[in-house]
Amino acid sequence: MGTRFQAFFSHLRFLALPFALLFLQHPGAQAGSYDDFFTAIIRDNPGTITDLLRRGFDPNTPNERGDKGLLLALQLESDRVFFALLQSPQVDVNAHNARGETPLMLAAIKGNLPAVQALLARGADVNQPGWAPLHYAASGDTPQHAQIVKLLLEHSAYIDAASPNGSTPLMLAARYGSETIVQLLLQEGADPTLKNQLGLTARDFALGAEREHTAALIDTAVRGRGQPKN
Repeated sequence: MGTRFQAFFSHLRFLALPFALLFLQHPGAQAGSYDDFFTAIIRDNPGTITDLLRRGFDPNTPNERGDKGLLLALQLESDRVFFALLQSPQVDVNAHNARGETPLMLAAIKGNLPAVQALLARGADVNQPGWAPLHYAASGDTPQHAQIVKLLLEHSAYIDAASPNGSTPLMLAARYGSETIVQLLLQEGADPTLKNQLGLTARDFALGAEREHTAALIDTAVRGRGQPKN
């Protein structure tokens, strides 16, 4: 993804490994188990995770930053630990981090299709208010992101979900995502005439990134709706 995308989603910068090592003892867990749990996430060691869960360790124990194991595993791309945690009936698949992001949102932004599929199978929330998983998936530019967009729509994701500033998945796709995702959203009924709180449409998002061909695709969709171009 381009630098514009990285700037727009600066709150998505993932934890650096040195910071992930700075864990404090959690009062609700034995010190050794707590340290072992988060060290296993960092090292992507599913065996230790499975053993701790078998012994009754709470998979939803947060680190000192408030991040729970499932979210941290996705942030650090510890995929084996992620799937080990997901085996626990007690794990909270809708846990939020300090930025309000869920595991499904992080899996979507990373283009992690297997994780998205597994979370949906566990009943992860597709339509949380504000920033939604579809916003995150639509902002990606890989074939995996396009597959995730399609999968979320198949699971009844609201196609014109409004972010806190009124931006829709189509707007983010127009500026940051692939044309495949833009076309998919338009084909599935995304409204290209909507405006966010700044009065910007998806076409404006595309032109702001000098993506004239994407803007032309949106123009065609607007004309197909029988409405004037913005």
